[in-house]
Formats: sequence, structure tokens, C-alpha cells
Amino acid sequence: MNKEKPSFEQSIKRLDEIVKLLEKGDAPLSESLKLFEEGTALISNCNGLLNEAEQKVVKLRKGADGEPEELPFEE
Repeated sequence: MNKEKPSFEQSIKRLDEIVKLLEKGDAPLSESLKLFEEGTALISNCNGLLNEAEQKVVKLRKGADGEPEELPFEE
């Protein structure tokens, strides 16, 4: 089964749900560990998506002819 990774927004929403569940503190230890593992996987997914987005960002500047010119994104 090829499960598609969630979008950034879906990951953030689920992370928020996980944090709320863990903050309540009434989940059994085994369930808390599962939620923690799911959360770390979601964070990893978000980091990957942010890195991809960063690579797509370009800086625009005015070229010699007055037209916009794209430059690679610099950190």
C-alpha cells in the first residue's frame, strides 16, 4: 500500500491535536508513546516540506535591461 504523505497544513493540524492529547495527560503510556512517535514523523515530514519550499524560493533583482532577473536563493 502506497500511503501518500500528508500536506504541511495537515501535518501541523495533526501535530496540534497530538500536543493537546499529550498535554491532557490521561492517555496510557503506550498510547502516549505512539502519539509521540507519530508526532516526530510529522515533524520530519514538515521539515522536508519546508526544505523543498526553501529550494524553490528565488530572489528577484533588476537586471541591466531593467527587467526582473532571478537569482538562486541564498541563506
